[in-house]
Amino acid sequence: MSSDTEIIEAENWKPKVLVVGAVIGALVGVGAAYLYTQQSEREQGFDASNFSAGDGVKLGLLLLGLLRSVADMGNKDK
Repeated sequence: MSSDTEIIEAENWKPKVLVVGAVIGALVGVGAAYLYTQQSEREQGFDASNFSAGDGVKLGLLLLGLLRSVADMGNKDK
């Protein structure tokens, strides 16, 4: 009977981790957008068109590196 309980408890952690990750990701995203808009207003007035394709590529590569680091945290063989 205890093995059934252990299996259920082992499966219950995954949705919790996904929900916490989603909330943290949303908060970080909103915070980043807020900082970006504040900096943009300070420098030249608000203009959303000043975000270039190069800036998008840099941000995308940065995020891919972050995701790779997070994925490596789950790999305990290293």
